[in-house]
Amino acid sequence: MSGEGVSGEGPLAGVTVVSVEQAVSAPLCTRALGDLGARVIKVEAPGGDFTRYYDDVVHGLSAHFVWVNRGKESLVLDLKTAHGSHVLHRLLDRADVFVSNLAPGAAAKLGIAAGQLAARHPELITMEIDGYGPGGPLSHKRAYDLLVQAEAGACAITGLPGEPAKPGPPMADVCTGLYAALSITALLAERGRSGGTKGPAAVSVSMFDTMTELMGYALTYTRHTGVDQQPAGMGSPAVAPYGAYATADGHTVVLGTTNDREWQRYARDLLGRPDLADDPDLATTADRVTARERLDAEIAHWCAARTLHDIQSAADTAGIGNARLNTPSEVLTHPQHTARDRWRAIDTPGGPTLAPLPPPVFEGRTAPMGDVPALGRHTEAILRELGLAEADLTENLIKERADSDT
Repeated sequence: MSGEGVSGEGPLAGVTVVSVEQAVSAPLCTRALGDLGARVIKVEAPGGDFTRYYDDVVHGLSAHFVWVNRGKESLVLDLKTAHGSHVLHRLLDRADVFVSNLAPGAAAKLGIAAGQLAARHPELITMEIDGYGPGGPLSHKRAYDLLVQAEAGACAITGLPGEPAKPGPPMADVCTGLYAALSITALLAERGRSGGTKGPAAVSVSMFDTMTELMGYALTYTRHTGVDQQPAGMGSPAVAPYGAYATADGHTVVLGTTNDREWQRYARDLLGRPDLADDPDLATTADRVTARERLDAEIAHWCAARTLHDIQSAADTAGIGNARLNTPSEVLTHPQHTARDRWRAIDTPGGPTLAPLPPPVFEGRTAPMGDVPALGRHTEAILRELGLAEADLTENLIKERADSDT
């Protein structure tokens, strides 16, 4: 299928993705595919993806929706009606990929579960994103980012001892969406290697499995020690010194080491403390983790007497990793993004906004940065493309409702 130029150039140009999606995980998956050049058709119920209405800060549209839905076409269909289902399957006849992340059991009720689609669309790649994966005691449960992060143990190692916290970004949603996009591109690559030979290909990714993967270090440590590591705020349970410290001019600097050689430079060249470098009680990473409170006190005292600029300059000279603790408003004007021209203007139904370029930078290619669609913005054009008319769709819906009333 050919679109109206929503996607643009990219390695996935010519690939059509159809999605029945909501919230973050599946929309981020399909937006990532769109960022790589695929055409993405987002099928929305008459009321629209509920994340459209989380807030209204972007010209009447929610920040969540704007973030993960740029560059897509919005097609409104009532999939609970026979005609809405018919239109979707007409669309899938021409599509390469189908992505969904509905509530447990909802896809099967609509006739769009992976097995059902394989029988009807034998060349379609299907991706199902769910909460906990099939076949377990939690498979029936709804899954939101916070719930999955809590269930997977991520909240227990974030925050401070006795004060668990959810990581700020929605890690379960985001990483599940990226794993889903990676899996789809792998299947597309497999088809490319086979000379274009097609056949049904189904893949699924669960948010709980994704978060368990992200918990890999913590789970491996606990399996072999029997110890549940405690959250360390801005620090790390694995290495020390590693943390955030107040500066003399009211900022917060983050300093860290990851190995014994760095610690020697940290102590001698940055802090000017050869006594710490030579202390046998601080010789190894494990020693320094044990002495974390002592080291943090020493470093906090040193930083409190110096400006952020002086600390970062000295750390750069000594080859010690460092950063400034920024707020979101400071990131919007971050000089690194400005110098690299990383922001682009896009349109939303209510007006323009800025969005960061996708992380992958392809030499010699311009990243496609499509606009955020209004609900149903592309319905008429897509129906026309399928040889249908919006009037026919409306007539059929009215007839179906009348038949159901009788």
